[in-house]
Amino acid sequence: MTEWLLVAPVILALSTGTFAALFMRWRTLSLVVIWVGAVVQVVSAIALLMSVLDEGIVAVAVGNWPAPFGISFVADNLSAAMVLITAIIGLATVAYASADLALRPSYPLYHVLIQILLVGVYGSFLTGDIFNLYVWFEVMLISSFGLMILDANRVQIEGAVKYVILNLVSTLVFLLAIGLLHGATGTLNMADLSLKVPMLDSGKTTLIASLFLFGFAIKSALFPVFAWLPASYHTLPSGVVAIFAGLLTKVGVYALMRVFTLVFSLPNTGLQTLLIIIAGLTMLTGVLGAASQFNIKRILSFHIISQIGYMVMGLALYTPLAIAGGIFYIIHHIIVKANLFLIGGYLQRKHGSDNLSDLGGTYKALPWLGVLFIIPAFSLAGFPPLSGFWGKFMVIRASLETGQYILAATALFVGLMTIFSMTKIWSEAFWKARPDGQPNEPLTRKEHWLYLTPIVVLAIMTIIIGLAVEPLYQFADTAARQLLDTTQYVDTVMGVLR
Repeated sequence: MTEWLLVAPVILALSTGTFAALFMRWRTLSLVVIWVGAVVQVVSAIALLMSVLDEGIVAVAVGNWPAPFGISFVADNLSAAMVLITAIIGLATVAYASADLALRPSYPLYHVLIQILLVGVYGSFLTGDIFNLYVWFEVMLISSFGLMILDANRVQIEGAVKYVILNLVSTLVFLLAIGLLHGATGTLNMADLSLKVPMLDSGKTTLIASLFLFGFAIKSALFPVFAWLPASYHTLPSGVVAIFAGLLTKVGVYALMRVFTLVFSLPNTGLQTLLIIIAGLTMLTGVLGAASQFNIKRILSFHIISQIGYMVMGLALYTPLAIAGGIFYIIHHIIVKANLFLIGGYLQRKHGSDNLSDLGGTYKALPWLGVLFIIPAFSLAGFPPLSGFWGKFMVIRASLETGQYILAATALFVGLMTIFSMTKIWSEAFWKARPDGQPNEPLTRKEHWLYLTPIVVLAIMTIIIGLAVEPLYQFADTAARQLLDTTQYVDTVMGVLR
C-alpha cells in the first residue's frame, strides 16, 4: 500500500490533467474531473504523510529494479510535508481559478496545465534520483511557460521570455553538473551518491557542488540571479501567480536542502560561507526592492525573494535548529505567500487594478477582507504568535548560536522592512479613502465564495500553524535530523528489494 501512496500524487495529477484535457470540449465534465482530482490528491497526500509518520522513511523501486539501477521514489518527513502542502495549494488554486480565470478564452486549458505543473512539483519532492529531479524540473518549466503565455498580452510575453531564458540557463548548468557527477561516481541515485561522493577529491567536489548551487540558485531566485521573478510574476493572472509564488521557488530551495545534505555535505564543499553571504544579500535585496514598489503584485514578488533568504539561511547555518527553522519557514511561507497573492487578486478583480494609488476604502467597504489580509501580512512580517514568527525565531536563534551576528541582524532588519511594506499595502489599499471614480465590479454569489473560500482556509491554517507550534516544531526537527543524518535514508533506499 505504501508503494502506491508514494507514486499516487504524480499519477493522480497526471491522470487529472489528462482526462481534463480529453473532456475539454465538455467544460462541465472537465471541471468535475479537475475538482475530484484535486480533492483526491489532498487525501492521498495526507495518507502518505501518515504512512511516513508511522513507518519512517519509505521508498519504492519503480519496475522492481533495485537501487542504484532503478528509479526510486522516496518520502521522508520533509518530502511528505511538501507533497501535502502542494496538494492543498493545488486545491485552493482550483477553487480560486474557477472564479478568477473563468472568463478567459483558454480557461479549461489553465486547469490542465496547472495539473501538469503539479506533476512536476510532486515528482521533484519524491524522486530519489538526481537525473529525474532534472526531468521533473523540465516538466515544471514547460507547464509554467504554457501558463504564462495563455491569453497573454505583450507585457506578459516579455516577462515569460525573461523567465524562460534564465531558467534554461539554470537547466543547462544543472544538466552539466549531473553529467560531471555521473562521470565521477558512475551513479545518479542520490542514496548511492551519498556513499560515493565523499570518496571524490575536494577540488572535484567543490567544482560540481558549485554548479549545482548556481543552477538551484536561479530556480530559487537567490541573489544575484533573481531578476526573472519580479520581471515575470507581476504580469500573471492572480489564479496563476498564487501557485507560482507558493511552489516554484520552494522546489528550488527543497533541491538545495536535499542535494547539499544527502549528496554533498555543505561544509565539505567549501561553499558554506558563500551561501551564508548569499542568504543575507537575498534577504536584503528582496526587501529593499519591495520597499520601492507601489504595486501589490510587485511588492509581493520582491518579498518572495527576501523570504527565500530566510529558508536558505537555515541550510547555510547547517545545524539541526537552523535547518528545522528553514523547513518550518518553507511550509509557513507557501501558505502565506499564496494567500497574499489571492487577496491581491481579489482586490484587482473588484477594483480593476492592483496599483496602490488606484485603491482605497477597502476596510470600510469590506472589513472582513482587511482581517483576512492582516493575518498573512502579519505572519509574513513575523508577528507572534503567527507562523512566520516561529520560523524566523528559529533561524535567527541558530545564527546567534553559531556566532553569525551580522546575519542575525540582517534577518531582524529585513523583518522590520517587511512590516513597512505590509503597512504600505494596508494604508493605501485598505485604510485611505476610496479614490473618486474607482470602479467596483460586482461579483456573483458563486464567484464571491470561490474567491473567498481558499483565502479563509489558508488564513485559518496560518493561525493553526502559529498556535500548534510545538508538534510542528518537533516534526520539522525530525525532518532536519533526517537530512543531516543520511543513514536511515540510504539504508531504506538501498535496502529496497534486497
